[in-house]
Order: sequence, then C-alpha cells, then structure tokens
Amino acid sequence: MLVLASNSPRRRELLTLLGLPFTVYSVAIDETPLPEEPPAAYVERLARHKAEQTAARWQGEAFILAADTTVAIQDSKGKWEILGKPQDAQEAERMLRRLRGCTHQVLTGLALLHTSTAQQWSDVCVSEVPVRNFSDAEMYAYIASGDPFDKAGAYAIQHVGFHPVENFSGCFANVMGLPLCHLVRLLEQAGIKIGKDPALQCLDTLNYPCSLATRILEDQEG
Repeated sequence: MLVLASNSPRRRELLTLLGLPFTVYSVAIDETPLPEEPPAAYVERLARHKAEQTAARWQGEAFILAADTTVAIQDSKGKWEILGKPQDAQEAERMLRRLRGCTHQVLTGLALLHTSTAQQWSDVCVSEVPVRNFSDAEMYAYIASGDPFDKAGAYAIQHVGFHPVENFSGCFANVMGLPLCHLVRLLEQAGIKIGKDPALQCLDTLNYPCSLATRILEDQEG
C-alpha cells in the first residue's frame, strides 16, 4: 500500500497521473526552518519528518510518501531566504513583490518510508523559476482571488489568469509540489515499478513538454 502523507490537492492530482493506487493520511508538523538551514536541507528534513510521523500513526505495512515544497530567493548578499505560505494579503503582496522580475528556486523534498523495515529513501528536486514583471493591478487581483494563501511563495505556476512564470524550462510538476520524474526514480529505488512515463503524463495533463525527464530518470540530474 502507498500512503500519501499530504492533504495537498495538487499532490493528489499529480500522484494520480502515475496510475498507482494510494490513500491519503497526513499529520501536522512544525515547519519552522532551523537557524541558517539551507533550503534543500530544510525541505528534505520536513519530508522525512512528515513520513516518520505518519508512519508512527499508521497501522499495518505500507510505503509512506511525504513531500515538502518551498520557495527560496537570494538577497543582495547572496543569502537564501525561504518563503513559506503567506498568512495574509499583506504577506502575499510582500512575497510577490520580492519575486517579481527575478529568478528564484523552488525546491521539493521527497521521502519514502517502508513501515515494516523502517528503510527510508529521499531526494530533492531544485528548479530555477523566472517570474515575469507583472503589474500591481494583476498582483492585487490575484491576491483578491484567494489563490496565494496555500502556496509557498504566494503563487501557483499553473494559474491561468495570473500566469506568473515565463520562459520556464525546469520541472513543472516540481513547482506544483510533486516532481514526478524524481518520484519515479525514488520509487524504483524502493523496488516499486511504474508503468507510465511521467514525461508523457506531464505533456498530456499539464501541457508541458519536459526536456529533463530522460536525464532525471537515468539518474543524471539532481
């Protein structure tokens, strides 16, 4: 049995594309970054913690799959700032102004845990994301829609009305919250074979032709 340790509708949608039966069971954890914690270490730590906490409550044998996605941007001194989910409209505006016209990183940590053996596998996907120079009016309308409030960095790459990202060539599914090729690679490390091509699923469902899939699936891409 595969258990998705997440309430995210986007992760449920993306995992469904692989054709694997799964159930959803998640727990709340403290997502506060540790002092000076690098973004990649942060998302991997949270994904592992989510998997472990879910496994501790799950009855029976299963593979627990957990993920954590964050947005990170460098300040003028080269220090990475982690942007989580905005708590209100003012914080959403601050984040969107920070990202506007700049390139930032979206990182997703993946963790897979087998409850019977306690064996774990983990991975991190990093995508460079260029944000277009949207207008204040577009930003205010997007914030008023309510869409930013459950999104790291206060935006959704797939939002048709706002379309905040342009000239993107990374993993689209990663920015949505579940990098499918990295996930397939992780599942195969655990002995779980996938019958569907994740790149074709991204093309058919997300209308995004991925240029990275072959390198990722052949374990040549971080």
